[in-house]
Amino acid sequence: MKFLVTVGLALVLLTLESVVVQRSGLVLSRIDVTVVLLAFLALRASLLEGAFSAFVVGYLLDLMSGQPTGLFTFLGVFIFLIGRLVDSLVDVRGVVAFVLFVMGADIGHGLLAAFFSWLTVKDGSAMAVLPGLPLQVALTGLAALVLYPLLRRFEVRQERSQMGGLL
Repeated sequence: MKFLVTVGLALVLLTLESVVVQRSGLVLSRIDVTVVLLAFLALRASLLEGAFSAFVVGYLLDLMSGQPTGLFTFLGVFIFLIGRLVDSLVDVRGVVAFVLFVMGADIGHGLLAAFFSWLTVKDGSAMAVLPGLPLQVALTGLAALVLYPLLRRFEVRQERSQMGGLL
């Protein structure tokens, strides 16, 4: 059930992101809501469920971005796994720590996307997104701040429904 809700939430957030980016006139930057979902999955989901959800979220971003096929699918799973590793080293509790965690993940996601795009695109337009990366990280941090209560509420509901179930 958590997987279906994550996929549905990813679709809604990607749609909202594209509308907000288009309406606000952001050309070099975007709000990377998928990284917020990937970071939350890295902190709260099991390995198999989180990796599969990260794969699907990355695939949805691949479909909606127009970048080389498979780029964001790979990066979604990679950022999830790196997030799991960082979570084992650093204690991420509270909204401020979550926002910082998401902003760090977004920096890595943006740099890796630019690097792999540079490797595959011949016209050199892949590095054009790097000047907009600081604004993207700031907007993603703001989105993480706004989405954190919603994600926590979803997590609490999932725990309650599992506690009442039969073995």
